[in-house]
Amino acid sequence: MNRKTIGKKEILLFLGRLVPLLHLISDKYVSHTKLSIYLMKKSIYYLTKAENMKMRGIYSSVTDIRRKVFTEVARLAYEEGDYAEKIAELPYKIVPGSKAVYRESIFLERAIVEERLRLAIGLPLRPIEEHKSVADGIEESAIAEKYYDPPLVNIIKFACNGCPETHYHVTDCCQGCLAHPCQEVCPKGAITIKHGESVIDQSKCIKCGRCQSVCPYNAINKMERPCARACGMDAIGSDEEGKAKIDYDKCVSCGMCLVNCPFGAIVDKGQIFQLITAMKKKKKVIAIVAPAFVGQFGPKASPEKLTAAMKKLGFADVVEVAIGADLCSIEEAKDFMREVPEHQPFMATSCCPAWSVMAKKLFPTLAPYISMALTPMVLTARMLKKDDPDACIAFIGPCAAKKLEASRRTIRSDVDFVLTFEELMGMFNAKGVTFEDITDEEKVDLCEGTGDGRGFAVSGGVAKAVADVIHKLDPEREVKVVSAQGLKDCRKLLTLAKAGKYDGYLLEGMACPGGCVAGAGTLQAVEKSTALVNKYVK
Repeated sequence: MNRKTIGKKEILLFLGRLVPLLHLISDKYVSHTKLSIYLMKKSIYYLTKAENMKMRGIYSSVTDIRRKVFTEVARLAYEEGDYAEKIAELPYKIVPGSKAVYRESIFLERAIVEERLRLAIGLPLRPIEEHKSVADGIEESAIAEKYYDPPLVNIIKFACNGCPETHYHVTDCCQGCLAHPCQEVCPKGAITIKHGESVIDQSKCIKCGRCQSVCPYNAINKMERPCARACGMDAIGSDEEGKAKIDYDKCVSCGMCLVNCPFGAIVDKGQIFQLITAMKKKKKVIAIVAPAFVGQFGPKASPEKLTAAMKKLGFADVVEVAIGADLCSIEEAKDFMREVPEHQPFMATSCCPAWSVMAKKLFPTLAPYISMALTPMVLTARMLKKDDPDACIAFIGPCAAKKLEASRRTIRSDVDFVLTFEELMGMFNAKGVTFEDITDEEKVDLCEGTGDGRGFAVSGGVAKAVADVIHKLDPEREVKVVSAQGLKDCRKLLTLAKAGKYDGYLLEGMACPGGCVAGAGTLQAVEKSTALVNKYVK
């Protein structure tokens, strides 16, 4: 996402919250100090949201390697042959030559690619202390059915940079000014002036950020581990060697750490290999495609071309998950009308698995208030399985957490495979399928879903769809709605709901900032995807 655009939006959001606060300045009960602290915290909050979106939509070397891995794994599955021999050759194909390009050693680069290949096939990371071939377990994985083995999200330790944990650091831009406001505002006396420059005592610093906010030269930087900053569950810490470590008791597999790691050290497992194997075994595989697909595969990939392109990959048919979204809207609308406020104070939507798992982990007393409606993915899959029990259902979407949802025992019989848009792009590349080659005669209109169902892809779309259904069923009923995007915001939303601030409301939570269009498996910049989905909805 464009940094300039982010900055402008964040400033506008911040100013919108600043104006009402100006009236507090003359209030004898509110000190200037309290006001400044509040404004500082709010500005840091909005700037942090911008920081978490910095890498999205940029085609970097990390993106390039990730997509090459998906392409080669898909090609491996399509071509068959001696899998063990072929996978051993792939690191040399993906990282050719004799000189390192990205890291200090080409052998390290290839070792990392080996682990990425294994994870893309659904295999576990190899123990560093043991000798195991990159092909270990690959023959056993060449099956038409394989569920995700935990953990879904993995850290390749020797790819991790061991980034420093959060701290504030005075750079050489410090001018040693006479005012030294950083020292004046520090509540813990952690800043001293040495040799004309400010120095922060990290043992005293409480990471409040006040020094950074007042420095006239912007000479104080906040250093954060990008993966930890992106994690809304505070699930990422450090191991004994300073490498990133995931607390799986907290992790909800949203994948935000994955797309925010600049070293490409965090990787989720895939099912490309098994999906293609199922096709080659003549199984009928139906793709159900999430509404966020619009625009993901480039400007030539119109919705009308999607079915023909995917049939060239081996899919028997393509169905919009927007159908299931419409069904989900009806179920949630009826739940809300029946339960709120007579039996429960509010109701939360259920379609985002990372949001609902977060709520159940951190707010167990609020779990009964999450809608019992099945997610659009499951509703669409069950509808198709009812008509064709022997069909295999492959969900294609933007979301890493859907892989976790599909691995639940209650869902396994409904959804056989989950692939991200990025993984599907690997299949297109492997088969040489381009949307430019799809003729007008091959085009098929996707007309099953409504605009509201397709709108599930963007933040606020789920709540809007449910509210629209309620208004149709009961035109006189007022529906109060509040939504949050990003797990940090979602946690704050539920904290306020628990305190009674949203009684009578419909709550929508999206784990990814921006909604499903910002999922970990997307291909395009979030703003661009949002605009294209909104256009398609209309």
